[in-house]
Amino acid sequence: MAINSKAINRRIKSVVNTKKITKAMELVSASKMRKAVQAVLASRPYAKMAWSLATRLEAKGEEAHPLMREPEEGGRVLAVLVTSDRGLCGGFNAQVLKTAAELVRSRGIEKVDFIAVGRRGEQWIRRRNLPLKAAFGDVVAGGAPAAAKIRPIARMLRNGFTDGTYGEIVVVYTDFVSSILQKPRVKTLLPLRKDSELGEVRGHHEAGANEKMTGEYLFEPNPRGVLDALLPRIAEAQLYQAVLESLASEHSARMLAMKNATDAASDMIDDLRLTFNQARQAGITQEIAEISAGRAALANA
Repeated sequence: MAINSKAINRRIKSVVNTKKITKAMELVSASKMRKAVQAVLASRPYAKMAWSLATRLEAKGEEAHPLMREPEEGGRVLAVLVTSDRGLCGGFNAQVLKTAAELVRSRGIEKVDFIAVGRRGEQWIRRRNLPLKAAFGDVVAGGAPAAAKIRPIARMLRNGFTDGTYGEIVVVYTDFVSSILQKPRVKTLLPLRKDSELGEVRGHHEAGANEKMTGEYLFEPNPRGVLDALLPRIAEAQLYQAVLESLASEHSARMLAMKNATDAASDMIDDLRLTFNQARQAGITQEIAEISAGRAALANA
């Protein structure tokens, strides 16, 4: 019985140390999640103003801009798959990878190419022998990524769309709705379409003053020239926001996973302590019984 008590005591110490680690990871993820949400909210005014200006310029054009022209049906699709670099984030990666698998089934495996943003997505693509055009493993590492890390990806997507290699560019990511709800989505990035859901974190919606802009404007050198400079930035901003949404979702999922692990460790510690006390009491009872039996034997001798 003494040996069992020592083993249980060692087990308790091990679980207590694990609980400290999961609690620390929970707090770190909560802090990173708040920073990622703040980054999403900070980028929204730029996106709204840019879309308002692009809408006015597009109305003045005689034909649709190449980045806004609807593609022909049956063309190839380039999908940007945004996942995490690390695990320990619950079902975050599993859900977005399931959405990517559904995209492949619906469009056809021979018509979908991938760009991986995050090592988990890259590993998933390679295991299934899907076409992988590029992989970016350091974009979602650490805190909110700088916009400069997104520009090479956006440039690659834009070139593939404008030269006719791909008829549609989509991004598969996880939309951050709240700290307890994240939804995997497939969003069309090119041709450009205004997405009212992207970046709309629940509880933080605000009306944009730029939506009420009125009046006539003179654009130099001409509306098409301004669109040529503006629309690539809008595509880059939407991709950047999708990455930030996915990053906030990752940290939220990891925070909840670590909270559940901490709660499970607390329950396990309580159970182990109960078992330890029962073992100790059983040992004491056995010793008392042995002493009483020995005393009775001496008295009867």
